[in-house]
Amino acid sequence: MKKYDNFHTHLMVLSRASDEDLENEFIISGIIDKFFVQFELGWKVLKELLLQEGDVRGHTGSPREIIKAAFSCFDFIEEEVWLRMLRERNDCTHIYNGDMAKELVRNILEIYIPEFQKMDKAVAEKISNANK
Repeated sequence: MKKYDNFHTHLMVLSRASDEDLENEFIISGIIDKFFVQFELGWKVLKELLLQEGDVRGHTGSPREIIKAAFSCFDFIEEEVWLRMLRERNDCTHIYNGDMAKELVRNILEIYIPEFQKMDKAVAEKISNANK
C-alpha cells in the first residue's frame, strides 16, 4: 500500500525529532511541519484501510469522519488523540507564538509520535497478515 509506505517512511524521520535542538526556532518549525504532513498521511491511510474493509464511510473526504469511522473499526486508534491532533493541526496552521509552538512540539513528541508508531505497527501487521 503506497500510502502506508509513505506514512512509514515519513514517520521514521519524524521519530528522530527528539534528537534535535528543541530550542531552535527553525527545528521547532520543521517538527511542526513534519507533524502536519504525518497527520495527513495518517488519516489517508485510515481512509484506505476503511475502503479495503468495504466500509462505505471511507468514501468521505472529511478527516473527522474518517477518524471516527476508523475508531469504530480498528482497535489501534485512540479517537480522542486523533481528534486532538486534528484540532491542533487546524488551529495551529500558522503559529506565530513561540510558547504555543513549543507546547505543540511537546505534544508531538510525547503523545502524537507514539500514537503514529502504534498505528504503524498495527498496519504493518495487518498488511503482513493479508499477504499470508
